[in-house]
Amino acid sequence: MWLNKAMVGHPAASVSRFDIHRCEICEVRPLAVCGVVSIEQSPCLAAIARGARLESGEVLFHEDDPAKEVFTVTSGMLKLSKLLSDGRRQVTGFLLPGDYLGLASAERYIYSAEAVTPVRICRFARAAFLGLLEQFPALEKALLGRAATELAAAQKQMLLLGRKTARERVATFLAELAARAGNQGGVIELSMTRTDIADYLGITTETVSRTLTSLRKDGLIDIPRPHLFKILQYSGLVAASGD
Repeated sequence: MWLNKAMVGHPAASVSRFDIHRCEICEVRPLAVCGVVSIEQSPCLAAIARGARLESGEVLFHEDDPAKEVFTVTSGMLKLSKLLSDGRRQVTGFLLPGDYLGLASAERYIYSAEAVTPVRICRFARAAFLGLLEQFPALEKALLGRAATELAAAQKQMLLLGRKTARERVATFLAELAARAGNQGGVIELSMTRTDIADYLGITTETVSRTLTSLRKDGLIDIPRPHLFKILQYSGLVAASGD
């Protein structure tokens, strides 16, 4: 189902050594866990960092690949997914600039990561990054905070999949994406396909389309273009989500 080989360990990947001062001018620094590293300490981080680019549909790593690297998204969108034994797919999340992935207790990645749009990432050898945690306690604390946030998100996702109606699921998805983008009252771009949304929400593609049409008729959203959504009533959208 994947369009390209995983980038991890592949010499054909578009990779470049970061300039030692790159961390100081990184636009997502305020959003990323590495933002807690001071400007004075940032050369230590930049020294082990590499930049990489992925095109839409390109895979960063596959589920069960050796977990040799950790990553920060600096632009674009990644989707995380798992495959069941019968070939069904569950999308488990969408990552935006500033999001971090790859560090877990397991020695292999527990999901696949694929570019939804053209993506830029900052990548670190896992062993080198873990070494920095001892050197910079603030970085370790930030990672623990991010892990707690991800746990809370996983609990919300279990509620969404287990108890919410299709309408509540779609409304929740839109409201949370708008909140993450800091644009509760404006236009948001849904770069993922309707099928990706359906696989994330545990419903069919047809149900996603019907529910979006229903929310539009109710005056909660507008859809100027297939991947462009305008939030007309954010509070109404939150109410429709059941939260």
